[in-house]
Order: sequence, then structure tokens, then C-alpha cells
Amino acid sequence: MTTYISFMKDKFSEFENYRIRIHCWSKNYPNYLKEFDKYCALNYPNATELTQEMIDSWCKKRDTETNKSFNNRIKVIIGFIKYASSHNIVDLIPPEYLKVQKNTHRPYAFQDIELKDFFFYCDNIELKTNTKTAKNQQLTLPVFYRLLYSTGMRPIEARMLKVEDVDLEHGVINVRKSKGYNQHYVVVSDMMKEYLINYDNEISKLYENRTYFFPAVRDGHHTSRWVEHSFRTIWSSISKNYAVAYDFRHNYAIVNINNWVNMGVDFEDKLYYLSKSMGHSSIETTKYYYSLVPKMANIFSNQINDSFSQIVPEVYHDED
Repeated sequence: MTTYISFMKDKFSEFENYRIRIHCWSKNYPNYLKEFDKYCALNYPNATELTQEMIDSWCKKRDTETNKSFNNRIKVIIGFIKYASSHNIVDLIPPEYLKVQKNTHRPYAFQDIELKDFFFYCDNIELKTNTKTAKNQQLTLPVFYRLLYSTGMRPIEARMLKVEDVDLEHGVINVRKSKGYNQHYVVVSDMMKEYLINYDNEISKLYENRTYFFPAVRDGHHTSRWVEHSFRTIWSSISKNYAVAYDFRHNYAIVNINNWVNMGVDFEDKLYYLSKSMGHSSIETTKYYYSLVPKMANIFSNQINDSFSQIVPEVYHDED
């Protein structure tokens, strides 16, 4: 637990406990909330209640901040104000996020031979050193990336999976840590379930009683940088084209939708189930993927009643 020192210390601690209980406490939140707590203690030593002035002065954008870093800093403050307002602790206006430039990355369309080579590389990683970290990489990469490829999970969702979230008996994954904390469930294929079971047996020999399903050092979870580095290392050995690990998610959505065309199934129902499985906040977000695929917009619009041009929203990267 974080130690707070200002007149709001008890309320900050209550808020932290609450968010931890519902699995909505980011690793960055303690630092930002502690900074604000210290700011209140130093600048308002005799205060007994939180005021709009304190919120506005702290949440003013700094010259050294980008819009993204500003949003990251105030996110926990916004969360606290909403929590405190719902409990009648304060009656304040939370700060507003600044607009962040949309990510312009176009998802890469994987070729079958590229996917085959990618997973062949994963399956044939040689141990250059006999260290725990090297063994971890050898065991984890083939399973981690197959999970992204076969389920469309976001990299952050897979990284943050805890052992208790993976039901190996039934092949169901409970995704708690997601974009916007949109908890959902993912059912894996029988083949993927076998990969997960075998991985669990082997990784347990290296990390007994581990917390995270894909553990890193000191029983922590892998970072977004780990995903970026490991994917780039593998991908650069098989292709000169630009791609990122997140493209597995786009690939999963588009391949699924392609398989439904002219199959005589209820397209809207299938799309709804896909949207839920991928943890989208609305079905419109799932429909967006087809705007990225050349010559597919007409096929897609013929399958649904809505005008395709009206249902393609702006979609930003879902990673950290």
C-alpha cells in the first residue's frame, strides 16, 4: 500500500484499496497520486477538504509534457474525483483529457508463409545461455504469440494475465486487464488449450507459485517493451516489411469476418459474438476493421443494414 501524507490521506488510501479490489489499479497510479498528495501537503498544509483550486492548479498542463503524458498524469485524479463524487466525498469538476494525435499505423496483412516462418522461428529458439531468463523466452514466445494470433487478444491483455485468469480445464480466459477495464472472456481452441497446458507445466518448473501466467523476473509481468523487442527480433529475421505485434489482433478480426462471407450464417450475430470476444465496447468498433482492407468495404456493407460509411469510427491503438 502507498503511504500518503496530506489531509486527504485516508480518502486516497480508501480509493486505492477500492481500485485494487476491482483490479483497476495501474502500476503508475501510486506515483501520480502520491505526487498530488505531496503537492497538497506542501501547498495546503492547513486544508481540511479538497477544492477545485487544488485540482485545477495540479492538473494544469506543464511545458515539458506532451498531451499523452499529461493524460497519463491526470488519469488517476479523474478516477479519484469520480469515485469521491459517487461517495459524496467531494463535489468537484474533474479535469479533461487533451486530444492525442491518432495513430496512423496501417495494420499489416500477414501472408501465410510469413506466419508459418514466424512460428517456426518461435518454435526453434536456441538457448544461448543456460539462464532462467533465456529458458523463459524459449518457453514463452511460441505460446504468447500463438495466443495473440489465435484469439485476437490485445498484447497488454495477454501480458497481464494471472494464473487464476486461465481456466485450463475448460479453455476459457478471463480478461480482467483490458482497454478501459472492459472485462470479457475468451474461449481458446482445443489446440491452443493444449499449448497453454504444456506451457503451464513447463513454466511452473521455473516459477513455482507464480502470479502471472506469463511471468517475468521477480514474479512480475512482461512489459510492452518486451513485446516490442521480441516481436521485432523475430519479424526482422523473416521480413523487411513493417509490422507490430498488435497486427495479430487485426488479422484475427479480418480472417474471422472473411470466413463468414457467403457461408449462409447470420452475419450480424457472428459479428456481435466476435465483438464481445475481442472486448470491444461496441459492435461499431469491430466493424471498423473492414475499412482497413482494400476492396472489402462493399462486401461488408452488403452483409449488414447500416451504411458502412456511417459506422466506421476512429480507432486508436489499444496498447498501454
